[in-house]
Amino acid sequence: MLPLVTIVIPFYNCPYVQLAIESALAQTYPHVEIIVVDDGSWKYRHLLLPYSDRVRIIRKGNGGTASALNAGIRRANGEYIAWLSSDDRFYADKLARQMGFMLTHGANVSFTDYDLVDGHNRITRISASPKFGTVTAFYRYLLSGCPINGCTVILSKRLLGQAGLFNERLPFTHDYDLWLRIILQREDFYFLNHRTVQYRKHGGAGSVKHQFRIQKEARLTQRRYASRLEALIASLEKEGIR
Repeated sequence: MLPLVTIVIPFYNCPYVQLAIESALAQTYPHVEIIVVDDGSWKYRHLLLPYSDRVRIIRKGNGGTASALNAGIRRANGEYIAWLSSDDRFYADKLARQMGFMLTHGANVSFTDYDLVDGHNRITRISASPKFGTVTAFYRYLLSGCPINGCTVILSKRLLGQAGLFNERLPFTHDYDLWLRIILQREDFYFLNHRTVQYRKHGGAGSVKHQFRIQKEARLTQRRYASRLEALIASLEKEGIR
């Protein structure tokens, strides 16, 4: 039997949440658990009501995205975790294609390409993920920025047990921080060159509203891990791994 995958959807006052839930329910992969974590919302909570018999809804006080993700992960029954923001959408074949890829390659974590959409569900850019020819090129990019869209990631719950959960003290770069911790354990971070997500960029998105705070926090995250990541790159190059 194929392993169970838990989709965790953090939700906070988001009018697009039904589109996210519908995309999770539409997955062609046969073994899926869906958990929506209501992170203290005071708007749009009624949008969850039609799904109460098909998804697990966890309600908690507001603690931020990392807190909501961790709450969902702790309650998840799945062997693998997929994160879906409440304003984004999965393509229907996301889990089937990505899990097939991961099981074939023995991968514990992977990310994929994605499309950009606007607030009116119009695709504004196809294939938005940066591409890298070598492992070390990918790692060098991570020294100055995060090319990984968190909602494209699937990872094993066992790996989270080793690397730790999302850092709840980081309101914006909790994903960047976790990916770096995973990589510094010398875990292969696989890339599937297939678009699996519609990532929404709109005026109400946190990535738009808080871009300057995000940039500041990202610089601190980069400094925290730079020396260890540079040492890993040097070690890989010494081993002949590019």
